[in-house]
Amino acid sequence: MFALNFQSPHHEKILLSRTKNCTIRLGDIRDSYPESSIVSITFGKRFSPKRKLYSAIVDKVCTKKFSQLSHDDLDHQNPEIKSIPELIIFFEKTYEKSITPDDIVTVIYFSEITED
Repeated sequence: MFALNFQSPHHEKILLSRTKNCTIRLGDIRDSYPESSIVSITFGKRFSPKRKLYSAIVDKVCTKKFSQLSHDDLDHQNPEIKSIPELIIFFEKTYEKSITPDDIVTVIYFSEITED
């Protein structure tokens, strides 16, 4: 089983409220998260213990340039980020490197698996 880990406390909050069902990751990582695969949605800092929030299925995976991200991509990634420049600033802080609108990202949509 794969894991999609999140480190930002804000992401933990919106994952738990189920308002986040997409993640945008720097680079082409499509091979790591095939569509229809089961993943654990986890929270925790790098190189430290992680807490499993829930299981999910990967619904859709695609690569794009930052400049090609849609409003839906941004909204499902983080409803508070309204523009590509805002997302680039967030990524520059997260990845601690310079990001351009031509950089490639992988967009991963996922849905929680419930056991009702």
